[in-house]
Amino acid sequence: MNKTPFTVALLISTYKWPEALDVVLKSVVYQSRMPDEIIIAEDGDDLRTAYSIERFKRKYGIPVKHVSHEDLGFRKSLILNKAIKEIESDYVVEIDGDIVMHREFIADHIRAAKKGYFVQGSRTMLTEWKSYDLLNNKNIESLHPFARGLYSRFNALRIPLFSNLFWVNPHKSYNVKGCNLAFWREDYIRVNGYYSGFEGWGWEDYEFGERLINLGIKKKRLKMAAIGYHIFHPLSSRANFVPNEMIYRETVLYKYTYRANGYMEA
Repeated sequence: MNKTPFTVALLISTYKWPEALDVVLKSVVYQSRMPDEIIIAEDGDDLRTAYSIERFKRKYGIPVKHVSHEDLGFRKSLILNKAIKEIESDYVVEIDGDIVMHREFIADHIRAAKKGYFVQGSRTMLTEWKSYDLLNNKNIESLHPFARGLYSRFNALRIPLFSNLFWVNPHKSYNVKGCNLAFWREDYIRVNGYYSGFEGWGWEDYEFGERLINLGIKKKRLKMAAIGYHIFHPLSSRANFVPNEMIYRETVLYKYTYRANGYMEA
């Protein structure tokens, strides 16, 4: 049973890749501790994605909220802000729609949750051929530390007792990744969520993390727990990498804790 002092939402972002989403949702079913609610933030309006979600709901009888908007290019920050408006839970575990979760993923994140902190998880990278096999056979049972086809095998080791041995600077936002991230919903609202002014891929999660830190929320790095397996895909366009970085650097320089054009305006 889901007995914790707080409720937990699983937030999954996705864009035109229902094959990967199918595998990610399958890993939800195997969780030792199910999230209290599931929200899928679709940065577009692909009918294949909608069908994938409905098929999952019919097969497993698990409620899923699906939030989408018109496909006008990369607008991940905006759709995340819209999706979080639909969340009722106290705590949010955010993953990308290409992160297959270890059976203890949600349970590990719950154990790591602490007021005054947000949690940055890690990921294990799958090779292209391993990803192809996973997408075709949906054999999530084949994902383990000793499996063939892992680039970063160390990150697949789950030894929760050793998690606290790894330290990172709790006041540095560099390398914050939204593909495996957890935070308190009230903290998200206090900084006005993700900044929707980014154009294209890059830096939106770093910048969000920086505002949390500027507010006094510390970063916690979670290793050897809450393991996520990242399905291979070609890199997104880096066309706006530098302009987006400048937005992040501005937040660092001026120690912003709040930006307009975020959660409240979504």
